[in-house]
Formats: sequence, structure tokens, C-alpha cells
Amino acid sequence: MKSRAWMKPYICGGLAGLLLVASVAIAGQFFGTSTTFPRMVTWLTDSVGIDLSHLAFFQASGGSLTGAAFPDWQLLFVIGIALGAFLSSIATKTFQLEPLPPMWAKRFGNRLGLRIVHSVIGGILVMVGARMAGGCPSGHGVSGVSQLGVSSFLALVMFFLGGIFMARFLYGGRSS
Repeated sequence: MKSRAWMKPYICGGLAGLLLVASVAIAGQFFGTSTTFPRMVTWLTDSVGIDLSHLAFFQASGGSLTGAAFPDWQLLFVIGIALGAFLSSIATKTFQLEPLPPMWAKRFGNRLGLRIVHSVIGGILVMVGARMAGGCPSGHGVSGVSQLGVSSFLALVMFFLGGIFMARFLYGGRSS
């Protein structure tokens, strides 16, 4: 796939940096997505009459993980990521529906159920890890690093190492 000149990664990274500056200047908010999910869980459980807000996990950061703070700007940010990716694939004519990624199908076969189970387990592990680290790759990698946070640099290194390890573990370092 040939990318256009304005789609170079360093240009898009610079634009993301400018967007972060605008977000802080206008709304006083840094980027981050993982906090949306515990807020959504407590909001959903509150909606069906189950109160989880008394648990220590949801009381962290002054109770900011409770459903009382949901929906918020981060939900719009998460929706915007998905919408932006979709619109970008349409604009570049790279959009396609595929039941399984070719790399997955080559390694594990065309078993959609296995892919779903792995995705759910992987998503849970990523979310638990992000909460333990105090943020996700967007929170630490974009917002934290832009503030020169040492913990964000360390978290970012660990995210990369974890990704490399899991890719090697799942795919065995095979090239396509």
C-alpha cells in the first residue's frame, strides 16, 4: 500500500501532538482511554441495581472510576478513535471486512470461536494491566510521555516488551 505524503507517520504523530495540546488548552484534559471501561462497568452495574462503588478499586483517584463520572469526554474519545479509523480506511480505500486476520488464520486456522476467546481473554488482561499501570498506551504513551513522566516512559517500554513477547509467543517469530 502506497501512502500519501501527508500520511507519513511522523506527520501524523506531530498532528496528534498538536491535538493533545489543543485538548489540554481547550478542555484541560489529556488523552487516555482505559479509564472509560471501569467507569462504563460501574455505570452498567448501577443501572441494573448492583452497587460496586464501595470497592477500593472504584474509589481510587477520589472515586473517579465510578459510574458517576460516565459518560464523559473519554467515551467520546474512544468512539472518535473507532470512527476516525473507519473514516480513514474509507478515505484511503483500504477498508475491507475479513472474518479473521490472515496472520491469525495462517497460524491457528479458520476457527473464529478460538479467535473470539483469545480476543476476550487478551482484552481482559490488557485492561487489568492498564489499570495496574495507572494507564493505557494512549494515557502513558501520548499524554504521560508528553509530560516527561518517568513512570510513563517505563510503562511504555513495558507495553512494547509485552507486545513483542506475546507476538513471539503466539506466532513464534515466523515471518510471512
